Parts: sequence; structure tokens; C-alpha cells
Amino acid sequence: MGDIWSFLLQTLTASGVAALLLAAKAMLRDKLSPRWQFSVWGLLALVLLIPAGLGGRYVLVNWPLAVETARSLLTGEYGALTRVTAPVPLPLFDGPPRTGAAWLHCAYAVGAALLLGRCAVSYIRLRRALRRGRPAGDIQAARVRAVAERYGLPTCPAVEADGLSSAFICGVFRPVLALPAGVETDEKVLLHELLHLKHHDAAWGLVICLFRCIHWCNPLLWHCADLAANDLEALCDQRVLERLEGEDRRDYGRILLSMANEKYARAAGTSSMANGGKNIRRRIESIARFKKYPAGMGLAAVCTVLVLAGPCLTGSRAQAPYRGGSPLPAGLDAAAAMASARTTYCTTFAGAFDTYARAVLDKNILYRAMCAPLAEQNALAEQLRQAQSRSAWPPESGWDAGLEAPRNVQAGYEIYNLFPAESGYEGLLAVELTGVPEGETWDGTVHSRWMAVQPLRAEREGNRWGVRPLGEPYPIQGDVRSYGNIGLPARVYEARFGDFTLRLRLQTTSHVAESRAQTDSPLFSTAVFAATPRPNGEFTDIGYDTSLTAVYTGDPAKRGEIRSIGVSCAPASPDAARPELRNPGTGNSTGSSSNGEEWGTQDTLRWENGNEIFLSGGGGGFAGSGAGTYAFPESYAADLYLNGKKAAALTLLPVEGGLQ
Repeated sequence: MGDIWSFLLQTLTASGVAALLLAAKAMLRDKLSPRWQFSVWGLLALVLLIPAGLGGRYVLVNWPLAVETARSLLTGEYGALTRVTAPVPLPLFDGPPRTGAAWLHCAYAVGAALLLGRCAVSYIRLRRALRRGRPAGDIQAARVRAVAERYGLPTCPAVEADGLSSAFICGVFRPVLALPAGVETDEKVLLHELLHLKHHDAAWGLVICLFRCIHWCNPLLWHCADLAANDLEALCDQRVLERLEGEDRRDYGRILLSMANEKYARAAGTSSMANGGKNIRRRIESIARFKKYPAGMGLAAVCTVLVLAGPCLTGSRAQAPYRGGSPLPAGLDAAAAMASARTTYCTTFAGAFDTYARAVLDKNILYRAMCAPLAEQNALAEQLRQAQSRSAWPPESGWDAGLEAPRNVQAGYEIYNLFPAESGYEGLLAVELTGVPEGETWDGTVHSRWMAVQPLRAEREGNRWGVRPLGEPYPIQGDVRSYGNIGLPARVYEARFGDFTLRLRLQTTSHVAESRAQTDSPLFSTAVFAATPRPNGEFTDIGYDTSLTAVYTGDPAKRGEIRSIGVSCAPASPDAARPELRNPGTGNSTGSSSNGEEWGTQDTLRWENGNEIFLSGGGGGFAGSGAGTYAFPESYAADLYLNGKKAAALTLLPVEGGLQ
């Protein structure tokens, strides 16, 4: 917790879980045994140890939204997100406090340090007092050993000290049994303390103390710490009663009255009763209910803990941002919408691309905020305020990527040629347009549609992914979902032999599968683009398309000497055999396989563009594979056949300059 906002997020998250556990314990107070009453607090301990908001999740209540809204309203800052990196206060090394929030965090950290110091001093003073004591006399030591042997319990050094009203265990790593000097300690009290020793209850008390100090300004968590310590004592009483019989059980309640140690109550690292005599009545009531808990409640308790563990430990992710429109004041409504978009951030690079595409299609500023780099968040917040001042609410039409024609929202998008880049991924976004861009005409030679394309880069920023455009969108003719889209760049591989250049163009397409849903009707079935982004999506639907050609670069007068051309190629690998030309001598043939192999033969030469012959082309996909990206081959092995004979074994290498 590096600032006051991260502490606020952590303590509010824990408070929500604490309130839920208190309600559950109140309803089941007479149904659950002390063993389960204490075990339930383990859920709260885990929540306190897990950084709040981890992985973009929230527990029970969307506290990140509340904290981010408050932070934005009070500071006007939309840069870095509130992030809990550790469940304990972290020192600041960026100079003296400069803001009110920084001073508050310093005050909180000082308070936590003072309380921890107070507990440490109290423990040190207690250990010194015990050192001034004397080892337990022979009679006392013999009684301790006898109780330990009778019930099969461990022992530790016993010390008699003046001023103690009752026995207790002191220490976690080198525990000592502290006994009142000059008083014969009842065997049931010794049994109680040795059970504390066996189950390391002093360590649990230390954990409770640490949580109390860290969240010293949260009264609800202090109350829970008191109850947890009380439940720990009640659990130890339960263990004692399980070992006693008859009259000894009835005497135990009376003896309990003498065990309140007000002088060392709540001492960290000891089994001294947390609340002194205040807890005696509750413990005696629990003793009266011993063995009266309904049958089968053990299973019910397990089910209760499991049901509570689901929402408390796994949490939930916000799938879509709040879009305004509530009866909140205008400024608060806009701040809440922006905070919602920032906290519904993208946890995968695929989700970031999908969210950016949805922002382009919908012109939605909140979707852009979900995937925008943190450095751009303040500018987006200002645009949102301006949109609200123009009554442009909900926030559609609040952001525009710069497309020159209306976009076809239902057609969706494709990310072309996605590949890993340094610290991120790069790809080309393509969205369909519903008209011809201004200043453009359709010449009728490619497709009947236009699309807008834009190069993008997704980069990780802490727990989130952001998308940064690498250029302005530009229009081209073509169908977004057509394979072999010649208007778009492709990865090009080439090799030369004599007067020929073999060229393989490879394109890939990716989209989040959940971004499209199939809608069926009695007449037809169609794909409908999802209404909201998928910030946690994956690229499970990946397609690819290849085009293999031979380009003649020699003397045009000698071109007639070429009667047939054949090529076989496949992604190169050290252990793979060279690809074989299939169906040689059968005229014009072409084909491809799912492993990326391509082959083609032309003996009725059809020259395109004066010097190029198409040999093979194909495509495929990996729907539902979860591959994330298509791995572009490093090279292709290719065999060239001229006039029916193998002329060369070549290696096609990527052309310098990347996509072309």
C-alpha cells in the first residue's frame, strides 16, 4: 500500500468481507461450534493478505470504482490507477509529501508504525519481566509434566513471576509458560495453556495483532480482531472440554473466572486473554452449549465456508463500464463513468485490441479509456467533460479515431498480421465502412466494399494492457473478412533462382471469438457483433491465408522457353523432410495442407501483370485453439521445377522491412 488510496481500497475491501462474515456468524452463532466460528476468520485473513483489485477483480462490492471516483473528484488526476502492490504499508522514496493525500498516507503509516512499536515494546517488557522470574519449582514443574503426559501434549520451560493473575504462554519461537508466583495453578488451567502451545495460538495472536496495527484506523476490523481473539479462546475451551469428564467440566467454568489477565490483556505473541474479563460471560455460555450443537453441522459448516470463500477470494470482474444516466449530479456522474472505464481495464492483449476496435466502431470514449495508455487518461477525461457539457450523454460520439466514412458496426473487425513485438504485440485493425470515403471512388476492380485500417500496438502497463495507434487510419477497398486481401500488407518471403523470384505472401486474421454471436431465425443465420467489449478476451479464432507466385525477371524474349512451372514449399524446420511436388505432370494443379505446405503446377501459363504466375493459395483457421497469435515461420523450404524437372532447392526468407 504505497499511498492513501491503495490503503483505502485494501481496507474497504476487507471491510466488505468482514461485514459479510459478521452477518453469517450472527445467523449461525448457535449452530456452529467454536472450531468453525474461528475458522471462518481465515477467509478475512486471506482477503487481508491478497492485494485488493488483483487481476482487475473486486470482492463483493466494486470498491475500486468507488475509490477511483473519489480520487478523481478530489485530485483531478486520471493518470495512474490506484493499485495495491502489497497488503502492508510501503515506504515512499519520492521525496517529502506534496499533497494532502500524501500527508494523510504519512499520518497513517506513522500511526501503524507507532502501534506496532507499542506492541513490540510491550512484548519486550513482558519477556524481561519473565527473565527476572525464576524457574518453576519442582512441584509446579511436576504438575506441568503430569498434565502434558496425561493428555499427550508438548511442554516448554515454565517460569514463575510476581504480579501475574493467571498462567499464559509467551513467545512464538521460544515459548515460555508463565505461572503466577506462590500460587498453585489448577491442572485445568495448565491443560488450557498447553493446548494453546500445541496449536501455536500465540502465533495466531501475533497475526491478529499485526492486522490490527495495519488497519488501526478501521474500527470494523478492530472489532473483528477482538472477536477473532475471543473465538480463539473459545476454541481452546472447546478443546479442553473434549478432554475433561463429568465434574471437571462443570468446574472449568468456575475456574475460567480466575483466568482473566487484565495486566497483560491483548499482549502480542502470548496466549493472554484478548479482552480480559469482558469475554468470560461469552465463553461460559459457549461452555454451556458444549456438545449441544446440531448433528451434521460439521458438513453444514464446511459448505458455509466454501460458499463464502467463492465471492470473498475469487472476486468478480467488471465486464462493461458504467455509461452514466443515473440521478447523480452531472460532475459526479461523469467522474463515476470515467472511473468505471479505468477500472474495467483490459487484462489481456487480445482484450485490449477488442476494446479498441469496439471504441472505433462505437466512437465511445469510455471504451477508449478502458484500453488507453495511462498517459492519455487525463486528456480523455477532459474530452468526456466537454461531451457532457454539450449534453452528449451517454458518451457515444465523444471520441473519434478519425475514420473518413461511417463504419459498419455489425460487421465487426479483424486484426491482421498480429505478431509479438518488443514489450507487446502489433497488428493492423480493419473495420468495414458503409460508404465510400470522401475524395475516393470505387473502380470496381477489387471488391464492392471499403474498409478503414490502422496499425496498432498493445503494451502492458502494470496489470493492464493499453493500445497505442502507430498511425492514422486510412481507407482501402476490400472486404474485412475476405482471405487474401490484396489491399492489406502481408508477411512476404522470397528466394531467387536464375530469372525467377519465388514469392509467398502470408496474412493472418484474429478476433476474440466471444465478440461475435450467431443469431438464428426461421429464414437465415447471421453473425452479430457483440454489444460491449471483451476486456478479458483471448484470440481463440485465428485465420491465415497464403499466396504463392513465381515472378519472371529475365529477358522477355526468352519467356516463351518456359513451358511449365511447379513449386512445392512448407515451413522449414531442422527435422522435416523437404516438401514434395504433388501431382506432377497433371496439368494445372494447386493445393495446400493444414501444416502450411503449399504446392502448385502450371503448364498452361497465365502471366499476370506481364511477368507473374500464380501457383498456389489457400487459407485456414484455428477456431477455439486458444493459440493467441499465429507463429509466422522463420523461413520456408521450397523446390522449384521448370519444364517438368527439379531446378533448385531454395529457402524463402522474410523480406526486410516487415509487412509489405
